[in-house]
Amino acid sequence: MNLQATALHWLATGEPAIVVEVAAHRGSAPRETGPRMLVSPSRAFGTIGGGHLELQAIEHARCLLRGDALRTEQQIALGPTLGQCCGGAVTLRYLALADSRPESWRDATPRFELQIYGAGHVGRAIVRLLQGIDCRVSWIDARDSEFPREPIAAHIERVCVEPVEAEVPNAPPQACYLVLTHSHALDLAITEAILRRGDFAYLGLIGSRTKRARFVHRFEQRGIDRAALARLTCPIGMPGIRGKEPEVIAVAVVAQLLAVSSRALHGTPQPVALSR
Repeated sequence: MNLQATALHWLATGEPAIVVEVAAHRGSAPRETGPRMLVSPSRAFGTIGGGHLELQAIEHARCLLRGDALRTEQQIALGPTLGQCCGGAVTLRYLALADSRPESWRDATPRFELQIYGAGHVGRAIVRLLQGIDCRVSWIDARDSEFPREPIAAHIERVCVEPVEAEVPNAPPQACYLVLTHSHALDLAITEAILRRGDFAYLGLIGSRTKRARFVHRFEQRGIDRAALARLTCPIGMPGIRGKEPEVIAVAVVAQLLAVSSRALHGTPQPVALSR
């Protein structure tokens, strides 16, 4: 469950808890304004950045749960107060879960929105990593039997549809796409649909430089815009991470997605990444 779902569950079951929120930040800090965590007498869920700051916040919240007369807002200079090297400052706010109205919490803007095509070994490895990342994912395959049976995070939606390329128009503008299917013909059809749409933040196609060259040649023959073709990433993954094991590929690809989304968030143009 995500933080909001967990908060609603604790509220429904009557678990006493404090919501700790980063109400403001200045300078270098473990987390920016907005993150929350839940603290009960015996457990904590979520994070406000870890380290000494979080440990102190958990203890402060538990003192409030015990009825101690402590402040419900703290202004903390990370260097002078906690000896942390960040050098910034944060304001922490403490509120009883029953008073925090978790049903009204707004979802944070996800780092990226992704369509991932293919539920094979690499697709599964990537999805396992994405379960712990703030993103929105449509995981698409025509073969329902290929999806794992175990539950996955709420922000990842399994989509079983045929033809799979029919899902391409359903993505929002500036979405990311990963094409990882079991079939070169299917990869070709999906990738062409995304290229013709054109408004992608990232388009990754699994395969070698040879596969990329062959696909690009076919797309050129079909009149695909060359500027869009230049933005096709194949092979996928951050340069310098070598290995063909699904788990290694997954780490390299998720790192690349995070790099793309971070550049978009801070307004830095994305460099063309043709291969690694």
